[in-house]
Amino acid sequence: MSRTASRFVLIDALKALASQLIVLHHLAYYGPMSDLASALAPALFAWLAHDARLVVQVFLVIGGFLAARGLAPDARFSAREGLVTLVWQRYLRLAVPLMAMLVFAIVAAAIARALFEHDATPARPSIVQVLAHLFLLQDLVGQEALSAGVWYVAIDLQLFALFAMIMWLARAPGPRVSAVLGPVAVAGLALLSIFYFNRDAAWDVAAPYFFGAYALGAFAWWGAQRGRAWWLMALMTATLLALEVDFRERLALAACVALALMLAQSKPHWCRALDWRLLAWLSRISYPLFLIHFPVCLLVNAAFAVWLPQTAPVQALGVLIAWLGSVAVADLFGRWVDTRAPFAARPVAAPQRA
Repeated sequence: MSRTASRFVLIDALKALASQLIVLHHLAYYGPMSDLASALAPALFAWLAHDARLVVQVFLVIGGFLAARGLAPDARFSAREGLVTLVWQRYLRLAVPLMAMLVFAIVAAAIARALFEHDATPARPSIVQVLAHLFLLQDLVGQEALSAGVWYVAIDLQLFALFAMIMWLARAPGPRVSAVLGPVAVAGLALLSIFYFNRDAAWDVAAPYFFGAYALGAFAWWGAQRGRAWWLMALMTATLLALEVDFRERLALAACVALALMLAQSKPHWCRALDWRLLAWLSRISYPLFLIHFPVCLLVNAAFAVWLPQTAPVQALGVLIAWLGSVAVADLFGRWVDTRAPFAARPVAAPQRA
């Protein structure tokens, strides 16, 4: 197995597992099915509702890893497109499938509101709310999200734009200097993130809060290159110090994922057991699944709340149907919408805020 194969086998496995946990997290966190079903396995539902959301770090680290690979594989900005073009392309890649999903989400929420009342059901959207989502500004301007997880799409765009801008600006002094200046600037902002921004929940609507995990992903790519392993180790050491100051499980998980990505490139045989078609397929539909699962789960919740017995076994069956139904609809959504979006060939590392 080649280094490239090893690298993406591991990414496929991580995205497949993390995307499924995100769906189960939302099913456990938002009732009413889980309110009754949780009696069958209270510890499992409690873990899914409160701790499974930490897997968002997997997507953050992978996002940084892929950004470094695509924009600055040798630590120097090498993309042919200009900064504005790159950010616009990323916006289209993320936003076009998102807008299609939001149409479905608005219809699903209207049906759910007509069937039952529940706190998790989004209210009828205003024009301002829709426009905020169109420009991925909903959290920054204080508009309620129309679907769970929409916040991450906006953060992904912010992180990509911030990383691209740093690497693009660093190219000015010339190739030799830029290969050092770019990573140093990324590391500097990462230190600000893990020691300051990431410790203040008021910043969780903006990229600086998450940039530490994103930078760990970028350094996982660069660190696998000959003579550069110490780059990631230096940032990991700073991360350990940040954890000593203020321990955060999310940051510790991000560091572990970054280390695994770097090691997978130098130890290809470690990932051979993960080379499954199922994992590759689940990875491929991870972004469609992330987008479409909440409205699907909302409709199943409404149906089971109105038309079926309110017993734990029946509602647990509803949770299972919502989960599997989300995967099935995500596959269709991926074929009909996501793969036809602009720049669909470019991977999206997409996933509750943690």
